[in-house]
Parts: sequence; structure tokens; C-alpha cells
Amino acid sequence: MKKRFLAIAVASLMAMSLVACGGSSSSSGEAEKTTAAQADSSQAGETKAEASADGKKINVIAKGFQHQFWKAVEKGAMQAGTDLGVEVSFQGPDNESAIAQQIEYLDAAIAQKPTAICFAALDTQASLGSIQSAMEKGIPMIGFDSGVPDAPEGAIKANASTNNLEAGKLAAKETYELIKDKIDGASGTVRIGVVAQESNSQSIVERTKGFVEEMTKLIGEDKVSVEGHDSLKKEKSGAPVVIDVGIPAEVKDADGAAVASAILEKSDLIAIYGSNEFAANAIITANEGLDKIGEGKVVAVGFDAGKKQLQAIKDGLFAGSVTQDPVQIGYKAVELAVKAANGESVSDVDTGALWYNKDNMEDPKIAPCLYE
Repeated sequence: MKKRFLAIAVASLMAMSLVACGGSSSSSGEAEKTTAAQADSSQAGETKAEASADGKKINVIAKGFQHQFWKAVEKGAMQAGTDLGVEVSFQGPDNESAIAQQIEYLDAAIAQKPTAICFAALDTQASLGSIQSAMEKGIPMIGFDSGVPDAPEGAIKANASTNNLEAGKLAAKETYELIKDKIDGASGTVRIGVVAQESNSQSIVERTKGFVEEMTKLIGEDKVSVEGHDSLKKEKSGAPVVIDVGIPAEVKDADGAAVASAILEKSDLIAIYGSNEFAANAIITANEGLDKIGEGKVVAVGFDAGKKQLQAIKDGLFAGSVTQDPVQIGYKAVELAVKAANGESVSDVDTGALWYNKDNMEDPKIAPCLYE
């Protein structure tokens, strides 16, 4: 009997210990959830910060979950949940081609009737039925990153995203500081190359346009002739500085490298800018057979990140690049969602961009924004 009593007592103590230790991570200090809720929050493709005392829940649905960029967005979203005292659920499909999977996540979120939804659409047209359903249920939606372009009027209350025009201007300002002495001391015409992936995507067009416009402003409009691709051409005869814009006919690696190579081969080139990861990689590839960029040579500057571009910066081939701030994208999206759910008026937020080079790549503010 003593042995039996002792076994029961030990079992009871173990059960009490499991209950005491079985809580889940919380962004608001709320009491522990049930084991079933914990299992739900640990599913692949989803992370969750626990609910606040007033029960507000924000579902965040990204374009993907596999890249470091989205993990940084997640980090910002979760931090906002902690700071604002709301439950945040973060999900994304396996890759950025999995449109059907993303819509499944969106429909599941709508069925849960959350306080608000943050959404970065892979395909707005494919999502229209789900978006309409959210509107009918009175669930406010916030766009983030590329947002939800061409969504029905009133469906998206605001967007948290990079102002790509301003980001392009930042790239120009940093580049100008690196080359202004070459411009001022030139005995003849000097050339600044620009490589863009395409002339249709709004984000890329704005990054390219922002760079060209700001560089022209910094140098002086009367001194700059914008040549090359028709989309930005503004020629000025006799101008001492040429901004040479190159855009491939198709978004193919070989075509991008050919455009970059044609610019790099020009003898009066002093700098070259790639307005996204594709364009930066095209410059790097073209340079492999030309050896034109690097310290003491043509100044190369990029945009975004990626393994190839990060290595080029570490090796001194690129002077630096501009990256979006995905942590702020996630944070501001949740912040806007909470405000919209509270009935407050909200408007688009610029989540900013950051300049990085080999000297600050490990900075705590920069490192989470640099994905391979």
C-alpha cells in the first residue's frame, strides 16, 4: 500500500510539473494556452504570438516563408505583436509560385474571423474571391511589401511597403558621394551606367527612376544627358555627364549580362548601378570577363541582397547596396492593422530603405535585412 501511495504521489507531482511548464510563448504575458493550441501554432509555415487580454488577433500572410527576407518580416510582425499586446499569426506558402497555397491560408484566416489581416498577394486576381469575403465579414485588410495591387476599392485600408522612388534616390546619394570628385575633376565626358531588370514592374521602375532623377539633381540638370532606354531618355547635347540606362529585352540572365557588359565596356564609365538583385547580378557576371569594377576602378552599386551580391560587397567589387527594411515592413503592417481594427484612419507607410557596405553588414539593424 505504501508503494502504491508513493507511486500515485509521484505521478501527481509530475502532472503538476507538466502543467506549470506547458505554457507557450506570449507577446502579451497572457496565461498559458491549451496543448492543442500549442500544437496548432507550431505547424510548418506558421508562427504565432499569443493573444492579448482583449482578444485582438492579427493574421499576417506573406508571399513565402523560405527566404530570409520573409523571416525578417516575421521578426518585425512578432515584435509589433509584443509591443502592441495583440496575437499575431504569421504564415506563408512554400514558395512564391504557390498561389493556391497562399489563398488556402487566406481563406483559413478569414474563417477564423481575426481582428484584421495583413496580406502580400502573390496574385491579386486569384485572391479576389477571398478578399471580397473578408470585406463582407467586416475584416479590415492591410497590404504589405508589394501589397495587393488592383484590389477592389476599399478592400485594403493601407499599405506598409518600401517607397521605391525614395530608395532609388538613396542609392543615388550614396553613389554621388563616391564619385563626385571624379565628376568635378573630369577633363571630358564621364558616364554613369544604370542597369534595370525591366521597364514594367512598378517597384523596379521607381528604383531606377529615383536613382536617375536624384543623380541628375545632385549633378545639375544642365550638366546631365540621360541616354539609352527610351523609358527615361532625356538627352542634352554637350552635357559633361551621361547617365546611360540599359534594360534587357527579356528578363534572362544572359540578356541582363549582355546589357551590363555593353555599358561596362565604355571607356568613360565611372560608376554603374543595378536597381535590383537581377541587375546587380548581371553586372557581376558581366564583370567576370572584363574586370572593370572594384576599388580604384568603376564604382559599382546595387539594390537588394542575395548571395552573389553580398559576396561582391565583401570582396570589394561593389562599393555598397541599398536594401529594403523587411523588419519594419512586418512591424508597420501589424501596427496599421491594429489601428484599422480600432477604427482609426490609416494611410500608406514608407518602411524605409538602408544603405549597406562591407563595413556595416554585421550591424544588428542591417544584418536581418540581408538575405542570401
